[in-house]
Amino acid sequence: MEAKLPDARPLINVCDRFGFVPDLTHYLYTNNMLRYIEGYVQKVNPGNAPLVVGQLLDDECPEDFIKGLILSVRSLLPVEPLVDECEKRNRLRLLTQFLEHLVSEGSQDVHVHNALGKIIIDSNNNPEHFLTTNPFYDSRVVGKYCEKRDPTLAVVAYRRGQCDDELINVTNKNSLFKLQARYVVERMDGDLWDKVLLPENEYRRQFIDQVVSTALPESKSPEQVSAAVKAFMEADLPHELIELLEKIVLQNSAFSGNFNLQNLLILTAIKADPSRVMDYVNRLDNFDGPAVGEVAVEAQLYEEAFAIFKKFNLNVQAVDVLLDNIRSIERAEEFAFRVEEDAVWSQVAKAQLREGLVSEAIESFIRADDATHFLDVIRAAEEADVYHDLVKYLLMVRQKAREPKVDGELIFAYAKIDRLSDIEEFILMPNVANLQNVGDRLYDEELCEAAKIIYAFISNWAKLAVTLVKLKQFQGAVDAARKANSAKTWKEVCFACVDAEEFRLAQICGLNIIIQVDDLEEVSEYYQNRGCFNELISLMESGLGLERAHMGIFTELGVLYARYRPEKLMEHIKLFSTRLNIPKLIRACDEQQHWKELTYLYIQYDEFDNAATTIMNHSPDAWDHMQFKDVAVKVANVEIYYKAVHFYLQEHPDLINDLLNVLALRLDHTRVVDIMRKAGQLHLVKPYMVAVQSNNVSAVNEALNELYVEEEDYERLRESVDMHDNFDQIGLAQKLEKHELLEMRRIAAYIYKKAGRWKQSIALSKIDNMYKDCMETCSQSGDRELSEDLLVYFIEQGKKECFASCLFICYDLIRVDVALELAWTNNMLDFAFPYLLQFIREYTSKVDDLVKDRIELQKEEKAKEQEEKDVVAQQTCTLNCSLSPCLLRLVWGVHLRWAGWVCLQWAGWVCLRWVGWVCLRWVGWVCLRWVLDRCRHMGCLQWETTELAFEEHR
Repeated sequence: MEAKLPDARPLINVCDRFGFVPDLTHYLYTNNMLRYIEGYVQKVNPGNAPLVVGQLLDDECPEDFIKGLILSVRSLLPVEPLVDECEKRNRLRLLTQFLEHLVSEGSQDVHVHNALGKIIIDSNNNPEHFLTTNPFYDSRVVGKYCEKRDPTLAVVAYRRGQCDDELINVTNKNSLFKLQARYVVERMDGDLWDKVLLPENEYRRQFIDQVVSTALPESKSPEQVSAAVKAFMEADLPHELIELLEKIVLQNSAFSGNFNLQNLLILTAIKADPSRVMDYVNRLDNFDGPAVGEVAVEAQLYEEAFAIFKKFNLNVQAVDVLLDNIRSIERAEEFAFRVEEDAVWSQVAKAQLREGLVSEAIESFIRADDATHFLDVIRAAEEADVYHDLVKYLLMVRQKAREPKVDGELIFAYAKIDRLSDIEEFILMPNVANLQNVGDRLYDEELCEAAKIIYAFISNWAKLAVTLVKLKQFQGAVDAARKANSAKTWKEVCFACVDAEEFRLAQICGLNIIIQVDDLEEVSEYYQNRGCFNELISLMESGLGLERAHMGIFTELGVLYARYRPEKLMEHIKLFSTRLNIPKLIRACDEQQHWKELTYLYIQYDEFDNAATTIMNHSPDAWDHMQFKDVAVKVANVEIYYKAVHFYLQEHPDLINDLLNVLALRLDHTRVVDIMRKAGQLHLVKPYMVAVQSNNVSAVNEALNELYVEEEDYERLRESVDMHDNFDQIGLAQKLEKHELLEMRRIAAYIYKKAGRWKQSIALSKIDNMYKDCMETCSQSGDRELSEDLLVYFIEQGKKECFASCLFICYDLIRVDVALELAWTNNMLDFAFPYLLQFIREYTSKVDDLVKDRIELQKEEKAKEQEEKDVVAQQTCTLNCSLSPCLLRLVWGVHLRWAGWVCLQWAGWVCLRWVGWVCLRWVGWVCLRWVLDRCRHMGCLQWETTELAFEEHR
């Protein structure tokens, strides 16, 4: 930038691109390159012209050049930055010609007019005219510009733009409260009023003074006044509001006679300064008297309210204030005498009535000729007992209205002052009294003579009967009750006769009552509460013969017998069991502890559970064995069975088996056995257990087995073990195997045998030399090893006969070779020979049967082969050439195998039979053993071969 460039265009481009326009301008101006400055502004970038102008002003460039430069660009020049640059340097006047040119061209740009306004304000060239007439400038911008120069002009600018906050601030700051007040009043904006009337506003008092003294008195607009008053009310400024309204209303202004403002003034004074209210009431005439008076009453300004009502001739409201608020009946009476209005007298009368001045109130009502409050007057007169005055008042009311209440109260008043003749005369005259209600009231007030007149006149026999009862005229009461024929009347007369001990008349009434089910219990309780038990029983017994006698009478008599004559209870129950309310009588018997009768009732009512429980709980009185058995069978609750078992065990153990046999089908036998076992009395129920053992219950079996063991009854024990297997067999066997009796030990071995413990059974039998038992056990076990071991045991013990017996008993289990070997080695062949004969005979029979079966089978096979050959013959025509050498060999092999098997079988069995019968004693036995083994093996092989041969052949 220090070099002197012959051509500044490159530099211009660089500086414009990178924002070094002020530096560029300074360089060009200092090097006197004004032509380049004009070219940059006009052609390169007119938008940066404000920066260029600002730098030229800083370099103190001649104004003519700058003005020419600005005018050369004109509308391309951005106005706002240009104005800012000039305003910063306090050279706005430089733009006057430029701005006026733009305005003349019709520019409405706010920045243009803002700048022009600032120039006019600085030049003081009638700025108020510009500020009030120019519609295009920004009021906030221009007003802000004016604040330090001329606050009044700022107010003008802010007012034009309704810039409330700015105007309030500038007027507060410069103490222009009059302008502020006028502006706020003219604006009529509630939010603005709220803002200036805030308690936090330190200038509120000055503002209010200007509003009261200047702004509102100058205003001619009712809307402005209304808005101001409303704002003061909302801001809760009653004293200031009063000042405002006094200024408007009491002084000669356009709003002095305004109806609303006068109302507002008085109401505000009532609220804020009650001492001024009376003065306002006297000075003002055009306000709403009734409404303002009510407000005054609510504010407890009673004298002011009275003055308001009196001023507007509202006499009723005025006397109400005297009576209700000031509470001066004397002043109210004076006021009533002065105005002489019926409505006023009526209000006074009501007040006197409220205060308890009943006679005075009646007199006032008569003066007012007011019959509308007769109900209140009647109630007050009755409370004060001034029936003579009440008669006068009711006679007056009766002339105006025909009300049943009035006529009824008149009769009552006559009765109270004992004018019975007037009552008789009155009821004979036309009237609208409700005589029934009047008579009831007289009866309730115990004016029985007057009530008797009324009831007799209207033929209300029920009430007449009750009234006569109160007059102790019982015979007449019974006659009236007979005419009334009402249950309620009968009861009242009956109870009165009972209280008076007139039992004959009471029974007449009672017989008419007890035929009603609902009233029977009440009569019974009444008699019983007064201790008249015999009379009540006599009444109930008389009622049994009535045509309309019902279940309740029979039941109640039963209850009475239960309570007072128990000796008659059972007879009564048995005679009338079908006509009794059994549940009710059950409760009575339970309360009176008549257990025998209670049990009988339970049975009749099919409550067998309760019957059984009652018998067991109260057995000294209620138990009967036959009855209990019948009840126990029908019981539904199973637990009662076991309670019965305990009961019989404790009290009647000799009959327990009889009971158990009856209940056998319903009992849990296991539980019964447990009960008896815990009680240690199993022997008591042995007959029962024997009877139910057929059910094969484990507990029963074990209990009986214990008893048999204890009694050493081995026959019964063996029978029990044989027939009933549901018990702990091993436990019993272990218990018996050490018993001192042989038969008991045999039973132990027998149990082991049944349980499949063959070795233990055999061992136990061996100990007791019960060899037959050993052999039978081995036979039943099916165990060959056990059988052969037993043979060895017999040989060792030298028991040859037992050896021979064991061979027959265990015939199916003992192997022939083992038997022959043992016999041969121990020189017992003679004892084994019967076994051998039996064995040979059995096997010979088997072979004969097999041969026979085989021959039949061969015949069947030949028949089938013939059929197959016939089928094959039919197919040989097509298949005779297709047989291969392999197939021929297969067929030939099958036939050879079949032929060999047949020959071998025949030869084997023939040799067996021949050798068996020819061999000598010793050699024969040895040879026989070898032949038998070989034949057995041969037979198995042949059979398998035969099966294969048949399958292949087929």
